[in-house]
Amino acid sequence: MAKLQGTGTALVTPFKKNGTIDEQSLRKLVDWQIKNKIEFLVPCGSTGESATMTRDERRRVIQIVFEQAAERVPVIAGTGTNSTNDSIELTHDAKEIGIDTVLLVGPYYNKPTQEGFFQHFRKIAEECDVKVVLYNVPGRTSSNMLAETALRLAEEVEQVIAIKEASGNLEQVMQIIKHAPKDFSVLSGEDSQTLPIVTSGGDGVISVISNEVPKEFSDMVRYALKGDLTKARDLHYKLFDLMRANFFESNPIPVKAAMHMMGMMEDTLRLPLTKMSKVNSDKLKNVLKELKLV
Repeated sequence: MAKLQGTGTALVTPFKKNGTIDEQSLRKLVDWQIKNKIEFLVPCGSTGESATMTRDERRRVIQIVFEQAAERVPVIAGTGTNSTNDSIELTHDAKEIGIDTVLLVGPYYNKPTQEGFFQHFRKIAEECDVKVVLYNVPGRTSSNMLAETALRLAEEVEQVIAIKEASGNLEQVMQIIKHAPKDFSVLSGEDSQTLPIVTSGGDGVISVISNEVPKEFSDMVRYALKGDLTKARDLHYKLFDLMRANFFESNPIPVKAAMHMMGMMEDTLRLPLTKMSKVNSDKLKNVLKELKLV
């Protein structure tokens, strides 16, 4: 893989009404994403409800996406957990399937020190011999990996090639962009901050909204990367209300509701996530209608 750039979709995981993986809908989603010019796919991240899937289910979802993508676009598998050993096992599973790059979320609940972050990611990268995209999302993990730690990993661990930065702290993101090695990619983890991050020198995004609007959102990123800021800004504001609507409730509750309204899959989530409230669902539907998605 060349330097990671553009838009990757943090894929939702379709479930049937009985809660099992909806393989047919997942395969259709992969094909639809690729048809709409997404640059890469990311199964089993937060948006994919990986936290409530078994190891076998995560392996199966990764396998389905990898098979269906059929080398048309790269697949970066989410294999991170809050246990270093469990993350190593999941990463080995992904590597056996054929995955060469993984997304590793910062350990949640444990609240590691900055040295703990470093040793966690270093051990997984070195033991599994895969390329690693770090994922910093303190809003979910309760711990922020500082720019200094991300940069240390980028400099000292050869397999660490990128970071998905979802701290919401643009100053922190810019610090990484300014000091990162030239071949290290900085990707937005917040859809609404993608345009400012890319125009500040970032490389793209791992996105929620690209589940719903893969072509328009990835076009926005491509325009921004090429320096066509007028077209990028127009698309940013066209999609801005949907970016916000996707977080009316905890991700992926809204995006799954939207995909159901669009006829792509069942609106089935796993507890402790529940279906969107009617008030927010109605507001989301209005946003989708404005974009002519329903």
